[in-house]
Amino acid sequence: MSAVGRWLEHPLARGLDPDDPRTTRIRRRIVAAKPFLRRIYLEWYERLLAKLPAVDGVILELGSGAGFFSEVCPQAITSEVFRCDGVDSVVDARKLPFRGGSLRAIVMTDVMHHIPDCAMFLREAEHTLKPGGRIVMVEPWVSLWSTFVYTRFHPEPFRVDAPDWDFPPSGPLSGANGAIPWLVFERDFERFRREFPSLQLCSVEPFMPFRYLLSGGVSMRTLMPGWTFAFWRRLEEMLAPMSQYLAMFALITAERR
Repeated sequence: MSAVGRWLEHPLARGLDPDDPRTTRIRRRIVAAKPFLRRIYLEWYERLLAKLPAVDGVILELGSGAGFFSEVCPQAITSEVFRCDGVDSVVDARKLPFRGGSLRAIVMTDVMHHIPDCAMFLREAEHTLKPGGRIVMVEPWVSLWSTFVYTRFHPEPFRVDAPDWDFPPSGPLSGANGAIPWLVFERDFERFRREFPSLQLCSVEPFMPFRYLLSGGVSMRTLMPGWTFAFWRRLEEMLAPMSQYLAMFALITAERR
């Protein structure tokens, strides 16, 4: 890593193993200590809450470890792929331990692209969601700008040319393909409709080209002071018509018919 890269790296994030549960605990500390980043998470959670369906049932959050969704949605069951502080249960998205038709919603923030076999997860979602239940997620998205950023400056793989929706399993969090949500819901949408006929894609809303990058995420220092947050949010709102070229994330909603 260059001298600039070492300076930009968050001190708490140096040398962390993403598959170590202690790393998840440290990342939660980083989110809590960075006002710019915490406001981004709050905005994401507000968007997720707005998409929850008006049906009864259990709300399951997958990949809860580093976030704080339960603060804004206390009734949600929090989960992670390994045992760590602050989560209710250990859950593998490929084998959900819930009765058929029992879930109101499956909520995820930056999780789907870490699931080694996304088709297995979607089959589990079909089974466990009740009619009218939803998958609601914020995930990386493919655009000209995001492809440039993710392939050059992000440690996780971002393979828009991947032949399928899976990747070789490694550690629970180190394995990834950031392009998977785009592969499923954009490039291979006809396959999604064919293989999962009871799941209807309700919306894909690309957004946020700059703010997460400027926040430094959970591994880098914040690049902008907190008082600039409103300015960057307004700029992104003005650039919303160009989201197909600029967005780094998408809010995705799919509903069980």
